[in-house]
Amino acid sequence: MVKTVKGDNFEDIKACGVAVADFSATWCGPCKMMAPVFHTVADELNGEVDFFSVDVDENPGLAAANKVFSVPTLILYKNGVEASRSVGAISKYDLLDFIEKIK
Repeated sequence: MVKTVKGDNFEDIKACGVAVADFSATWCGPCKMMAPVFHTVADELNGEVDFFSVDVDENPGLAAANKVFSVPTLILYKNGVEASRSVGAISKYDLLDFIEKIK
């Protein structure tokens, strides 16, 4: 399951062991391609990794605080600290690999 971040619940990410945040925008073509991949992997790894979606237009402060300059940007957090980052749409297998390297 993917949780939607609405500003004040971004701290939930820091409480997770391993979490992936998808910084995206509704107008972004690559973000629209990435969304079903992100949700599929979230369903497959349910309980192992926490997944969050951050709309940069609704949360510009979070995007700035996390130095997100392009969308989609995936940030992998381990124990509340950024462990890795990927910019641009990626395949399901690349996303799984991205997570496995840190998990």
